[in-house]
Amino acid sequence: MKVSLSKDGATVNADDLGPLLGLSPADVPAKMRAGEITSQSEHGEGEDAGRIRLTFWYAGQRVRLICDAQGEVLKTTRTAMSNRLS
Repeated sequence: MKVSLSKDGATVNADDLGPLLGLSPADVPAKMRAGEITSQSEHGEGEDAGRIRLTFWYAGQRVRLICDAQGEVLKTTRTAMSNRLS
């Protein structure tokens, strides 16, 4: 899986993200616009410099993608969450 990176941020294809969240890819854009899928992007520092961590939350689950500077996904994790703290 590869993430598109630009100066404006990161883009994950709905065909890749949907199944990770248990959704049809066609449902992803509308759920993001409605705020049902939320996300966060973080840039690594120190020993993680050059890596990007993308986190997505939906329906009590968290999907995290660790990418290199070219957008290649190095690691994917999916975790059930009981509660997301703000």
